[in-house]
Amino acid sequence: MSSTSSAIEVHGLLKSYPNHVAVAGIDLEVKSGEIFALLGPNGAGKTTTVEILEGYRSRDGGSISVLGVDPANTDVRAWRNRIGIVLQSTKDAADLTVEEVISHFAGYYSNPKDVDQVITAVGLIEKRKAKGEQLSGGQRRRLDVALGILGNPELLFLDEPTTGFDPEARRAFWDLIRQLKNDGTTILMTTHYLDEAEALADRLAVMINGKILEVSTPALLGGRARAKARVSWSENGKSNLELTDAPTDFVNQLSSRIGGEIQDLSVSRPNLEDIYLEMIGEKV
Repeated sequence: MSSTSSAIEVHGLLKSYPNHVAVAGIDLEVKSGEIFALLGPNGAGKTTTVEILEGYRSRDGGSISVLGVDPANTDVRAWRNRIGIVLQSTKDAADLTVEEVISHFAGYYSNPKDVDQVITAVGLIEKRKAKGEQLSGGQRRRLDVALGILGNPELLFLDEPTTGFDPEARRAFWDLIRQLKNDGTTILMTTHYLDEAEALADRLAVMINGKILEVSTPALLGGRARAKARVSWSENGKSNLELTDAPTDFVNQLSSRIGGEIQDLSVSRPNLEDIYLEMIGEKV
């Protein structure tokens, strides 16, 4: 791994508790400028890993480089100026307006973004005078992201960024994350939404029981590109399913045999959720 092209490098990371191994010697690389998603069921070790990378939790072993430094041994203020963190849920500053909250937190950074620019970037112009307690869940999440990007971070940590969002708010949030990437921000995110990982992530890792099963692109994870197509149809009142590497040929043969319209025909390949559930199913 080359530190010049990697925002995060992890080798042999270990973290244990009295009756539980949370992280069991993982290796991980997040390249500069990419969106990287960390997937896994509850208790897989994702949050522990991310908190160690953020400098909020100690480790028992292994080496870590986050933006070229070890979070456990760095000057906290100087290093934190270079990262942004959006936690899963925050309720602070509910009695302050959006503008007041962002202006206040700007004072913690040596080179903050312009407050108006940040409010515009997260789509809260019409809510700049609204108090935190008056914001919807999606608007509150945008305020959380505003605070995360306020310090011009090179690296942004997002923990379950769209939990509780309605579909429209989720997709608007995705556009914001894509824009941050286009602006050069490296993003490490955790999510339980597989469609979100597929829509946003350049690469992803599946983690379970403190170990990483695989690191890949969404399109290639778990041999997805080589997975057989599922052809389903109805015939003589019965539902049928065929797994095949050549769905077009199979459908043509089926059509010729039936001699007409194929009822309830559906042809699909496994989506990311199908592959993910298959990967972790026997491990949980």
